[in-house]
Amino acid sequence: MSATVFLGNLPVWVTADDIKAWLVSDNLVADSVKVIRNPETQESKGFAFIEAPNDEEMNLIIRRFDRAPLEDRLLRANPAQPPRPKGAVRPMPTGMAGATGAAMGAAPPMGDRNRRGGKKHRKTAGGPQSAFAEELAKAL
Repeated sequence: MSATVFLGNLPVWVTADDIKAWLVSDNLVADSVKVIRNPETQESKGFAFIEAPNDEEMNLIIRRFDRAPLEDRLLRANPAQPPRPKGAVRPMPTGMAGATGAAMGAAPPMGDRNRRGGKKHRKTAGGPQSAFAEELAKAL
């Protein structure tokens, strides 16, 4: 069974060959290395995945690279999380159950938008604007 390491906070110039060379110089084994790139620009996104042959090797890679200095930054290495299905929402962090929508990144109330130069929300004399609003008005 293989294990995957997430290697983050990489400078954009780092390539898979660079990472492979670092692994070889430390006698570490990897089945594959993939630097994640922006599909449009092909510039590195600053992180990579290293496929280790087993959990023991994965832990050795993590110990070697986590918080290792490179240029003016510290690298981050930890076990990779399984990919989320497309469109999946992240689970709410623990301790956030009582947080308000605004604290969780929800859209601010309309009044806040007006202060930032957005369009003013006006009701028209003609009543509800959408089919949903009409159904809601009937239900109330």
